[in-house]
Amino acid sequence: MRVGRIIVSYLTAAAFLCMLWTCVAFIMELPIVPPPSRVLSRFVLVFFDSIAVHGAYSLFRIGAGLLMAVIIGYPLGVLMGYCRRVDRVLSPFVYLTYPIPKIALLPILMLLTGIGELSKILMIFLIIVFQVVIAVRDGVRAIPSETYFPLRSLGASFGQILRHVIFPAVLPKFITAIRVAMATAVSVLFFTETFGTQYGMGYYIMDAWLRVNYLDMYAGIVTLSAMGLSLFGLIDCFEHFTCHWQER
Repeated sequence: MRVGRIIVSYLTAAAFLCMLWTCVAFIMELPIVPPPSRVLSRFVLVFFDSIAVHGAYSLFRIGAGLLMAVIIGYPLGVLMGYCRRVDRVLSPFVYLTYPIPKIALLPILMLLTGIGELSKILMIFLIIVFQVVIAVRDGVRAIPSETYFPLRSLGASFGQILRHVIFPAVLPKFITAIRVAMATAVSVLFFTETFGTQYGMGYYIMDAWLRVNYLDMYAGIVTLSAMGLSLFGLIDCFEHFTCHWQER
């Protein structure tokens, strides 16, 4: 039922924005602000020929960067939160590199890895991994140390403690970190896809803008928004099924 309510709320918000967009287009009456009905018609017309391909490339880059960030960031965060010595060694490196604007590293990544897929995936990875590390580390630190004493006295291994205590305790903060980082990742992805590629929603939108094809440009923007909405929806559904004890 909750998933159904989420879908209804998303559709309601989309309908409200379309109504607002229609009013603005009617008032301005300019080619640069076409009504949503024309954009939707154009979207349906070009979806399978172009938008679907560009959207698939963008989703692949986000998915690959997110997967790398989770594979590397989650264990590192658990290790830093559970072992204070490891945290004392690694925290200075995290605090020194985390504030650096990741988009400023794009020229360096392109010089080191080329202008292909790897530089774009690494950019997404750098945006997400720090938030994952810090959120997981703080989540592990928030677990009272007394929680571990009876488990250790009963002979529980670290793997058992990780599975039955650390993982469920950290999961809500981990999901929140992914949710927060995802918005930034989609924004930066748009910027990175304007360099050295012919595929991706960033390239599609900028190419349409340069060709003064406003319908294609808006169709690309709507697609990028729908991609972000889908990703957030998947995260919400994952949180619903894995953190159901939090619901009231």
